[in-house]
Amino acid sequence: MPLERVAVIGAGAWGTALAQAAAMAGRYVSLVARNEAVIAEINARRTNSAYLGALQLSDRISAAPALAEGTELVILAVPAQASRKALTGLGASALEGLPVVLSAKGLETGTLLRQSEILAQCAPGARAYVLSGPSFAHDVAAGRPTAVTLAGSDREETETIAAALAGPSFRPYAADDLLGVELVGALKNVYALACGAVEGAGLGASARAALIARAYAELGRLVVAAGGSAQTLGGLAGLGDLTLSCTSAQSRNYSQGMALGRDEPLRPGGALAEGVATAPVAQAMARRLGVDAPLVDAVNLLLDRDVSITQILSGLMARPLKRED
Repeated sequence: MPLERVAVIGAGAWGTALAQAAAMAGRYVSLVARNEAVIAEINARRTNSAYLGALQLSDRISAAPALAEGTELVILAVPAQASRKALTGLGASALEGLPVVLSAKGLETGTLLRQSEILAQCAPGARAYVLSGPSFAHDVAAGRPTAVTLAGSDREETETIAAALAGPSFRPYAADDLLGVELVGALKNVYALACGAVEGAGLGASARAALIARAYAELGRLVVAAGGSAQTLGGLAGLGDLTLSCTSAQSRNYSQGMALGRDEPLRPGGALAEGVATAPVAQAMARRLGVDAPLVDAVNLLLDRDVSITQILSGLMARPLKRED
């Protein structure tokens, strides 16, 4: 029996885009928002102009201030550092027995926890699934072709959820490596900051390509050391998302990195670039795991404004030569 009633928590650009994708897949979607004006606009005009301009939303989407009765699937679409607050607000009893798809890409500041671990603390009766991969909100909402990874520990239910969200332009591929998918989704944002900084400093496409390749290797060491699968690195959630985030100014992290490369201050709203919050958490994780992560260290130096991106790259280029791994 397909899942018919989906609730998306968070009416920002990404939440609205995922609501649109679910609606295009034939689901009835409740988009849960805090802002009364946003709720009124979505229900009356079928737009969320603050985030998606004049793009028309499906009539299968309705906005509401709270989780509706009869919800069969929940998608959490708030920033990573806001997940705990959102889940606490929903309450453990409301999520009891429900599959919850986590779409934020980030590790929690202070605790180093992944999104599924936060869910386990806030709503232990819920079942965690992770959605990740190369995707921009405007592309998904506009119905442009997008393929992503949906990971979960229950193979049959993962495939059921993937089928429920699959539409004419949105294709989730089911996977088993929930931990690995979560980690690559969070950590690639740190490397996107670095690649954006290279672009912002005008250091050239060759430097950026080399950085992406070394980031891929470093990411693999971190994920495997943490217990994830090396196979995840080569998929949509790994190489696919890393490539997109490290090459496009549509990526908030890449764009924020460009500003850092130009030695500009962090822009207002920069906290929404998940890599800014994740970088120090990633560094702490790497040290705890005993993994050499010079690029993660470099991004933290850049965020601390201790050195420039040019100085950082000079230091990386001066590291002892060794065989490529």
